[in-house]
Amino acid sequence: METVDFQVILEQYQSGERQFHSVVIDEADGFECDLQRIELIDAVISNAYLPYGNLSRANLRGLTIKRGNLGDVKLFSADLTKAILVEINLIRVDLRYACLEGANLQGSDLSNADLQEANLRGANLRGANLKGANLFQAQLEATCLQGAALFRAVNVDLSAAICDRSTIMPDGHYYS
Repeated sequence: METVDFQVILEQYQSGERQFHSVVIDEADGFECDLQRIELIDAVISNAYLPYGNLSRANLRGLTIKRGNLGDVKLFSADLTKAILVEINLIRVDLRYACLEGANLQGSDLSNADLQEANLRGANLRGANLKGANLFQAQLEATCLQGAALFRAVNVDLSAAICDRSTIMPDGHYYS
């Protein structure tokens, strides 16, 4: 994996480059950055500060963020398949129609996140904060929600989410 400075990625993105596969970024400081349709496949970001950014329709398959603030980020229709976003600030993130299949979001703060029609099949949301999150028609087959904070959530309606008997609910029991 090649280590790349985030400013270099921003400059190359501005000149039309979209593919940055298997790169390591030590510090991504991009407040309100616009990186729509960027490809950061199997990339590793040690410290991501990207609040209010726009990564809509980005291909972020296998992305690992070790520490980060992605509050208020637009990830509309983004592909985050098998991404690792453990204990990341994802407050008010827009993940509508995003694919998070097999993603690890353990302990992340997804309060007031919009996950409408997101694919969360097989995702790990153990201990995640989902207070106020919108999970309308989210696909939750084989998703682990054990210990996730869903109570007092105004917009959460798991009856409209697509669960099956492999979905682990916040109390540790399988969905029935």
